[in-house]
Amino acid sequence: MESAAALSRIGLAGLAVMGQNLALNIADKGFPISVYNRTTSKVDETVDRAHREGTLPLTGHYNPRDFVLSLTRPRSVIILVKAGSPVDQTIAALSEYLEPGDAIIDGGNEWYENTERRIQQVNEKGILYLGMGVSGGEDGARNGPSLMPGGSYQAYSNVQDILHKIAAQVNDGPCVTYIGEGGAGNFVKMVHNGIEYGDMQLISEAYDVLKHVGGLSNSELADIFDEWNRGELESFLVEITADIFKVNDYESGYGYLVDKILDKTGMKGTGKWTVQQAAELSVAAPTIAASLDCRYLSGLKEERENAASVLKEAGLDQEVGALSSGVDKKRLIDDVRQALYASKICSYAQGMNLLRAKSVEKGWDLNFGELARIWKGGCIIRAVFLDRIKKAYQRNPSLASLIIDPEFAREMVQRQGAWRRVVGLAISAGISTPGMCASLAYFDTYRRARLPANLVQAQRDLFGAHTYERVDRPGAFHTEWTKLARQSGTTGVGSLS
Repeated sequence: MESAAALSRIGLAGLAVMGQNLALNIADKGFPISVYNRTTSKVDETVDRAHREGTLPLTGHYNPRDFVLSLTRPRSVIILVKAGSPVDQTIAALSEYLEPGDAIIDGGNEWYENTERRIQQVNEKGILYLGMGVSGGEDGARNGPSLMPGGSYQAYSNVQDILHKIAAQVNDGPCVTYIGEGGAGNFVKMVHNGIEYGDMQLISEAYDVLKHVGGLSNSELADIFDEWNRGELESFLVEITADIFKVNDYESGYGYLVDKILDKTGMKGTGKWTVQQAAELSVAAPTIAASLDCRYLSGLKEERENAASVLKEAGLDQEVGALSSGVDKKRLIDDVRQALYASKICSYAQGMNLLRAKSVEKGWDLNFGELARIWKGGCIIRAVFLDRIKKAYQRNPSLASLIIDPEFAREMVQRQGAWRRVVGLAISAGISTPGMCASLAYFDTYRRARLPANLVQAQRDLFGAHTYERVDRPGAFHTEWTKLARQSGTTGVGSLS
């Protein structure tokens, strides 16, 4: 029988790119790890990488029993397989050998209710469960991701030292924290991805305006995004965008690779879930919803090409970018920078408000400042201004919206002129900026003390007797609008004459 010293501290099942890299990260930090995959070649590949990358303390196993029994008690097993039924199949295979007090940690992008179902399911056997969001892609998994574990606090405590070491490290600690009970970790990762959708859409719109209204080249765009990444927009997505504009197309031998990529965006579902949850919870998330709509529209490539042809024949002769000849490029670049920043604040505000609504509904008691902190490193939406979001929630943990934090409010007011110029210019040039428009409309709606919703409510009362409230007295009221309108028309009551 193996001695306790030979047992691994933790196990990982599922050795696609993310699983391999996370396993090697754990081993690299000095924690002996066992790995398992149904496809044995993946096990061999991972073991080989562990030897090549520094004789790391990683051992491969070829069946669930040997894998589970190779772990020290209480056992902790991370699973990184495709969300849905593959997770259930892996749990079934492993739980046959797991014992009460052992823990399963699902590191995939899972729907939070599936995690809550599995928590109940394995609890019947005394097994603990964590649903852990992992952000940062393959590079983050290998070198330090942002981790969002939710579920059993005991399961988290058992591996807290490991998670703290393998997570991305920032100036105020590792990019991991216990999120909350149930599916909290998965839900937070889902909203993180929704914010990511918004971020990517807004950056693509900034690119579109600069390229087609400003007439800027890819090399100029690379320089602009490099410069932006040294200021308030410093972030992973802005940094990689600058790099993308620098890459030549070596396949054809001429031009830039970005210009040869088909304009159809893929997706895996977390953005859609975010928008669905926003609707379920009556939380406005127009920037995130606009980014999702744009992915849907991008998929209609043939329809869009046909529409372009039909509308041109119908007389739409204004070419995209027709204004570029008369545009002050320097001012446009600065305006777009400010519009992008202000739009991003709205996108993050929407995501945070969705998290708050779910936290209240589920009793998760999410710490929004801490969420902003763990997103500062490792993850796709990491950005310098997340530190300022963290401080905003430290100043006021019950902050209703980032828009009314005094610092962010001041910045948005300072940038609104540039923001409006960019959106107006884009509309005039026939360039769609749905993310920036949605953010601006969100800002303009949220900042108004009185909206035209009074008219909508009157309409609802007229056709459906839904009642309305008044601004000058309490209670619910109903009016026979049509009857009174006809009387007014006959008698002249209420007329302006």
